[in-house]
Amino acid sequence: MSQTNSSSRLAPWQAMTMLAVGIAIIFFGLMALKVNARIVLAVDGAIMCLMACAFGISYDSVQKGIKDTIASMLVAMLILLSVGILIGSWMASGTIPVMVYYGMQVITPALFLPVACILCTLMSTLAGTSWGTLATVGVACMGVGEGLGIPVEAAAGAVCVGAFFGDKISPLSDSPVITATVTDTPLMEGIKHALISTGPAYLISLVFFFAYGLEFSGGSAAESATYVEILRTIEKSFNLNPISLLPVFVVIGLIAWKKPTIPTFVAGIAVAAFLGMFLQDVSLKNMMNYMYSGFSIHTDSAFVDKMLNRGGFTSMLSTIGLLMTAAIFGAPLRTAGVADVLLDYVRKFARNSRIMAFCVMCLHTLFFMITGAYYVSYPVVGSMTKDMFPKYGLQRKNLMRMMLDTGTGLAPLVPWSTTGSYTASTLGVANIAFFAFAPMLWLSIILSAVYALTGIGMAKLEEQAVEEEEGSRFNGQLAKE
Repeated sequence: MSQTNSSSRLAPWQAMTMLAVGIAIIFFGLMALKVNARIVLAVDGAIMCLMACAFGISYDSVQKGIKDTIASMLVAMLILLSVGILIGSWMASGTIPVMVYYGMQVITPALFLPVACILCTLMSTLAGTSWGTLATVGVACMGVGEGLGIPVEAAAGAVCVGAFFGDKISPLSDSPVITATVTDTPLMEGIKHALISTGPAYLISLVFFFAYGLEFSGGSAAESATYVEILRTIEKSFNLNPISLLPVFVVIGLIAWKKPTIPTFVAGIAVAAFLGMFLQDVSLKNMMNYMYSGFSIHTDSAFVDKMLNRGGFTSMLSTIGLLMTAAIFGAPLRTAGVADVLLDYVRKFARNSRIMAFCVMCLHTLFFMITGAYYVSYPVVGSMTKDMFPKYGLQRKNLMRMMLDTGTGLAPLVPWSTTGSYTASTLGVANIAFFAFAPMLWLSIILSAVYALTGIGMAKLEEQAVEEEEGSRFNGQLAKE
């Protein structure tokens, strides 16, 4: 066995062996043994560390990779904790109960799914954040959906489609900005091009929501005993004052003004805590307990208790554990240079633009699923592959679109990713459960794959532009030499 020092990359067979073993352990643990994902990733990560060290990567390098990966997730972890506290305080203040109460009376069951999707689309597009949308409008929509008798999986799917469509096409969102930057693509031009896959997938999703919603069109929701039970229980348990909606406007306003996420949520928590003590007669001690362990109420309705007893600091700890174990798994693979080895294979086998584009798309999908964070996969894969597109006569905005589809679009469906774990924790629905009810997330990936393999919809460079690109690269190489 050849050994490498800590600063060198593994041999191709070593890198591919690590990758194959890592993926096999995940599938065996999750699918065959049905073990908790955190334990599977932790065990897998330990094995990856051992393999990296056995192949010659120093333990110090592996440990530094894990440390750097977890450090890159720190802000996301703080946001997760603040979201848990926010949901607990918004429940106690009556903010979410008021939204659920009035939402149930305004939206009909048949129209709930498309309306929820469009509401989340508007929020996410205008504010530029899927996370903020999920934690505010998304949580309220989940409560309304439960009250109207809509399956939670379907409600979560509609919320996700709206939230992540807005995230992918909003110029205020981090995702398009980062992908445009790393691919050297004009932002609005790249967003417009992204619509050729995301747009049709979104429209198909809306049609699906309208069609699926017809199942709930028979009879009036007001005739349902559960519907009446929920409204009456909320009426008795809370002071349904419209002022309770103030935290919503505070958070939406601060997000729209592009204020940092954590201070924005802290402001929403502070306003909710004050209103909870003022309007709902919640003591300071109880409010702080709700922030920590989640809102707790015991009514005559077990259904309402289940709907409202949510949130809190502790509700996000399991998700943070998932992120940390994902870092333990992914860091040794990155430290060992597995992505570089995969890119070498792409260069070797990509004989035309269609194969190259599809291989790069698969590479980003794989790298994202290993890292669990598109904030990592975008700059790494984007910077490595952006110059391949002009070489094959394609514009770089194709790369931007494919990364958005296999990053931002795929993220909610990957349980161990930062966004996937956040989505499942916030909405209270497992990722695999709402998979079928969020067509846009996977249809846009399928469309991107079809475009790449057929060449349809792929923006091409003019012949002169290709020559200029090659000349510029050649001159740059001469300057370095």
